Amino acid sequence: MRSFLIAVQFLTCIPIRLSGYSCESEVRRSLNYYPLVGLVIGLLLCAMFWALNETPDILAAALILAVWVLLTGGLHLDGFADSADAWVGGLGDKEKTLAIMKDPRCGFAAVTAIVLILIINFSAIHVVVTNGEWEVLLLAPILGRTILPLLFLTTPYMRSQGLGAAFSNHDSWVTVCVLLATMLIIIVSETAVVWIVVTVTLVFSLLRKAMLSRIGGCTGDTAGALVVITETTALLVGLLVIP
Repeated sequence: MRSFLIAVQFLTCIPIRLSGYSCESEVRRSLNYYPLVGLVIGLLLCAMFWALNETPDILAAALILAVWVLLTGGLHLDGFADSADAWVGGLGDKEKTLAIMKDPRCGFAAVTAIVLILIINFSAIHVVVTNGEWEVLLLAPILGRTILPLLFLTTPYMRSQGLGAAFSNHDSWVTVCVLLATMLIIIVSETAVVWIVVTVTLVFSLLRKAMLSRIGGCTGDTAGALVVITETTALLVGLLVIP
């Protein structure tokens, strides 16, 4: 239970106070609960969807997006922005790319990337609200948090310290079981969802390849970028395949 609460505390802004110091093994085990945290986020978004049923669609979409961002504290968007800056400004150089990701300042690429991704997500959520396709709001956060353990399981972490350093030696066999069970449950829930999972897996493979090619592995920022891109991909594909 404590590892689950650590995962909630790390991935969301839900106010949770844990007594005592969390040991490294507890932090590593929390990785196995990431898909469950995604489910919690998805359920909260679906609750908002139903609560705003009588609200104009465009306003409901804006409020859902705002809560989605605030619920995670902008953690993943920050990584997405830093990664955009680093990939553009790094000019293909590993050390320069890593250095830019550590810089707290936002450049033109970061601002542009955030604006574009939020516009795309807002438009997608507006379609979700208009068409009543609430299942997509449930699925996207789950896939976004399921893909994170997969990244840490298969990709070297490039910093000795940082938000992802504690996961470099996590219990891989447990994580594999959790990931397989999560994917199986998602796939059997609806035939159309298979296309979402396949597309998200393909996007993951391409982004992981880009990380390995540019910096030799992943960082906390690239992990955050992966979550954002995965969620957006799930939203867009979900709108196309879910009847």
